[in-house]
Amino acid sequence: MLVLKAENISKQYRLGQIGTGTLSHDLNRFWHKMRGKEDPYLKIGEANDRTTKGDSEYVWSLRDINFEIEQGNAVGIIGRNGAGKSTLLKLLSKVTKPTTGRIYTQGRIASLLEVGTGFHPEMTGRENIFLNGAILGMTRKEIKRKFDEIVDFSGVERYIDTPVKRYSSGMYVRLAFAVAAHLESEILIVDEVLAVGDADFQKKCLGKMGDVTKGEGRTILFVSHNMTAIKELCNTGILLNQGQLVYSGSIMDTITEYQKSSERKSTYLHDGPLETALGNENIRILEFSATPVNSQFLDIESGVKIRLRFFNFKENINLDATFELKTYEEVVVFHTGALITKNNDSQKKEYQLEFEIPAHLLNTGNYYFKLIFGQDQKIPLFITNEIIGFEVENVKIGKNMNVLPGIIRPEFDYKIT
Repeated sequence: MLVLKAENISKQYRLGQIGTGTLSHDLNRFWHKMRGKEDPYLKIGEANDRTTKGDSEYVWSLRDINFEIEQGNAVGIIGRNGAGKSTLLKLLSKVTKPTTGRIYTQGRIASLLEVGTGFHPEMTGRENIFLNGAILGMTRKEIKRKFDEIVDFSGVERYIDTPVKRYSSGMYVRLAFAVAAHLESEILIVDEVLAVGDADFQKKCLGKMGDVTKGEGRTILFVSHNMTAIKELCNTGILLNQGQLVYSGSIMDTITEYQKSSERKSTYLHDGPLETALGNENIRILEFSATPVNSQFLDIESGVKIRLRFFNFKENINLDATFELKTYEEVVVFHTGALITKNNDSQKKEYQLEFEIPAHLLNTGNYYFKLIFGQDQKIPLFITNEIIGFEVENVKIGKNMNVLPGIIRPEFDYKIT
């Protein structure tokens, strides 16, 4: 059964303004509406790219979004910062209305978009539980039936009759999530507010959300940058980029597309004349890639296959290539190289080089290569550190899905006696 449908929804904001804009803009909108014409400000505006200044004072946080969600699905909404994820959740939660398009929902929606969403700070935890239930349309009897379960899950029983304005952010989010997850809504919408809680509570929340979808047949929309949590909980995914829906499908395929569209390009492939390829009069790079060995996407267990293809112009030298892997914090992980020719016999032609970084070596994180071509291991021919990077996703160790410290995360064969 279809429980949620978004039909051509868009959201436009005016930068630097509260509300829709100036009185003159509102009068202009009203005049066009009276004549049966389209809002003139819908024809202008730019994509929400935070990295550029832009020329228009109007930006589209979302543009022409269409999707359908079936009952019982757990949908992961992923994308870079500024992609429009939180705006989409606000529209679906009816916190704000779309500039264009319509949203159709079947059933009650419980949303947790920020710490303490829907809480009144002057009211106690007990009163806020009943207030949230009433907003969802539940009777006092229904809320009472769930009350003890909510308080027990939140772990704030001692403070349940204290005004929530005195709660810490952790207590706030614990109670807010407990209310949203336990009260009987058909659709649960959760932004990455779980980042506020500690690791144990995050695992508890993910377990509860899993029970909600698998056991109770309710629908969840979940936004997170934690791909391990997304993979653990969700079965389908939606990928947003600069306010547009660029992919939807199975969660594994969506994560793969997310990695492909990353600013940290894991594949460079030159398509054009040799003289326009990245490089100089000595070396031109034709292909450089970092791809998973044992999986569809790069994670701790997949290993990484490195492939380099380049054209060499320097003849009769000892040619070498050095790979220096760094974290995005500029910490060198390793420095390794290969002699491509050893007897001063390099030729003016294309060469290819491959090697693998073993599984269970790199920890989760972002990495990039500094690539150095040399002659006799001392004369640099070409150096670049801007061509390729990649992101390694986290994996669980038993029940532990936390990001562990360290740059490497080896797996040892322990001998226990």
